[in-house]
Amino acid sequence: MKIHEWLVQCTHVINQQNAEADRRDKLLRSLALLLVEKKKRRNKKKRLWVAPIFQKRCEHGFYHALLPTLKLEDLRFHNYFRMSATQYEELLSIVGPHLEKQYVVREPISAAERLTLTLRFLAAGDSMSSMTYQYLIGLTTVSNIIATTYRIIWDNLCPVVLPPRLLENCPDNAGSNFYNYKNSHSIVLLAICDANYIFRFVDIGAYGRRSDGGIFRESQLGQHLEAGQMNIPQPDSFYRGGPLLPYCIVGDEAFPLKSYLLRPFSGKDNLSAEQCIYNYRLSRARRVIENCFGILVSQWRIYRKSIISSVETTMKIVQATICLHNWLRKSNIEQTNNILPGMLDRETTEDDYIRGSWRTVMEDGCAFMNISRCSTNTSARDAMLIRDEFCKYFNDEGSVAWQNDR
Repeated sequence: MKIHEWLVQCTHVINQQNAEADRRDKLLRSLALLLVEKKKRRNKKKRLWVAPIFQKRCEHGFYHALLPTLKLEDLRFHNYFRMSATQYEELLSIVGPHLEKQYVVREPISAAERLTLTLRFLAAGDSMSSMTYQYLIGLTTVSNIIATTYRIIWDNLCPVVLPPRLLENCPDNAGSNFYNYKNSHSIVLLAICDANYIFRFVDIGAYGRRSDGGIFRESQLGQHLEAGQMNIPQPDSFYRGGPLLPYCIVGDEAFPLKSYLLRPFSGKDNLSAEQCIYNYRLSRARRVIENCFGILVSQWRIYRKSIISSVETTMKIVQATICLHNWLRKSNIEQTNNILPGMLDRETTEDDYIRGSWRTVMEDGCAFMNISRCSTNTSARDAMLIRDEFCKYFNDEGSVAWQNDR
């Protein structure tokens, strides 16, 4: 009996010693982990919520330090934002309520500063890093602000400055389809404008990888025109007793000849005098849309070079700038505040043609590239007859004295 009790006591003592040893091991392991974590924290670079340079935004950032002074100089303000101070305030009243952020932990960046940053980014074509140091706002925040403002400008200006049927053709998961033969991503912008350089219809986002012959045919613009869904007026005669001719849009050699679309006669050496005059009159009319794109490129310098951005963001840039272009044109259609002297093509009193300065910008390189050919060369018989009637009109009832000097 005594031996049994002795064994029990021994077992109890051994268990206590083992438990104490386990406890010491756990304490040592925990202490070692604490020491390792402490060393990591000591070596880890301290992360700041706001970098010291950006903490001075309200003192030294452009919006707070220089914008109040810039508003006092109309010419410099217009040069900086591509709009007058009055237009800026009006635009802010439209999009500002949608740009406001709630005060949660820190004071948010104001709607006015968000709009200012985005307009300057579009007008100057600078990098987002440059905007970061001008406005003393973090790079990620700058990127988010600009992307959000694009969308808000589009959502709020589009219903005002563009007709309901403005098309955006950008399917999901289609990034590879925008990859063109020049090994870069691209989108196609097809547009119709009026005589006041206002875009009336745009088709944004046709694939850069489409064949030249399929771009117009597969675009929403081409499909709507082909289906007669563009609310074009019925055919009418240009003069008493003249034939009924359809209202047409004008395109260059890249577009197909259609009953609703006039293009030039092909070739130069085998054209008759009448066909040359027709081509000249068409070219003169086509300058309107060319100048419209020229204003867009000259106004928003982000188009002065290839846009380094995703396809989705590039489409938002196009949407926002087209809306801003139309809004500015409609707000002062009788004025030319956003058209600098010499920007557009013009003719002198002696009928000499002078190229607009925007053409030099295009030639020096910019984000826009001409489409070489966006249709096949086959033309329906009725379309050819319509073109012949227009050719006859330009050389007969619709002729002008100076066309024969070209």
